[in-house]
Amino acid sequence: MDGRLRDDEVLVGGDARQRYYDSRGYGRPLDGNEVALSRVEAAHLMLRGDLDSIDGKGFREFLRDSTGDGFAARFLVYADLRERGFYLSPDRSGWVYDPLPGSDLVVYPRGSGPWDDEVQYRLRVVSERETIPAAHLGDVALAVVDEESEITYFETDRLDVRGTTNHDVPSDITGSLVADRVLLWDAPDELHRRSFYGQPIGGREPTGALQLSLVEAAHLVADEKLAVEGGYEEIVARGREVEGERFDRRLAVYRALRERNVVPKTGFKFGADFRTYADVESVENLGHSEFLVRVLRDDHEFVPRDLALDVRLAHGVRKRMVFALVDDTKRTTTFLSVTRLTP
Repeated sequence: MDGRLRDDEVLVGGDARQRYYDSRGYGRPLDGNEVALSRVEAAHLMLRGDLDSIDGKGFREFLRDSTGDGFAARFLVYADLRERGFYLSPDRSGWVYDPLPGSDLVVYPRGSGPWDDEVQYRLRVVSERETIPAAHLGDVALAVVDEESEITYFETDRLDVRGTTNHDVPSDITGSLVADRVLLWDAPDELHRRSFYGQPIGGREPTGALQLSLVEAAHLVADEKLAVEGGYEEIVARGREVEGERFDRRLAVYRALRERNVVPKTGFKFGADFRTYADVESVENLGHSEFLVRVLRDDHEFVPRDLALDVRLAHGVRKRMVFALVDDTKRTTTFLSVTRLTP
């Protein structure tokens, strides 16, 4: 069987529909028995010896001439998933009914193909040297091809993060701004034990004296639960002094999580901004935190190596990696979850 290149498709006649599409899910049907193959599909068929040539070129020549536009990475991922028993289609008009921007391939469940409506993954393919805009993740799985042509898969989702911690915080609390924290000298016992704000001074047992981080203090002052000399503006100014505009993003995420009845605490020892607890009954019965949260701008572009490092670290400590994406107004936070995927 021989094909001919037309624009970015390879057309094959004869009994191509029965041979390629009907029996093995390659290509898309045209008139009669002709099919149109994408370039990666055609390359895979040539690799398997099921297609002889394209415009007189064999596999080596065709592969050599198909560089650019991420073809090599897409071909490697396509071949890998085919070997795992999946049928795939290019995620573009003509192949699928509703192509998704930012997606390269549609992966069908095992036993299904392009003639079925069910989709297993929408897949974005990148090399480890590319950057990935955060806006392109959340609706797709991610396939990263490294310099040795090994492939790592990630699942990405946009989460509605919610918890059940909804304790009433006492009002009329006073505190003092000292360096990069706020000290409460007569803190109500339940502020730490039940609502998990701050850390006791001098040990684990609260003695009435509690130290709050600047984000905790700013949140309580904004909710009119805490009074500090200089007020909210002074705390925020101190936060910006020690960590720049990043403080505003972290505060926005902290407030968003507390409003969703989730308790955020520092994630420093895990290399993250926060670790989170969905259900805090008391500090004495505190379970494991569920998420590690890294705060980023919503126009952030991920470096695949850094993304892999974050996900691996979270998995290693039995947590899920979540990226909190904050817009310029600091009023909208989107939570993006990224986990390892084994197709």
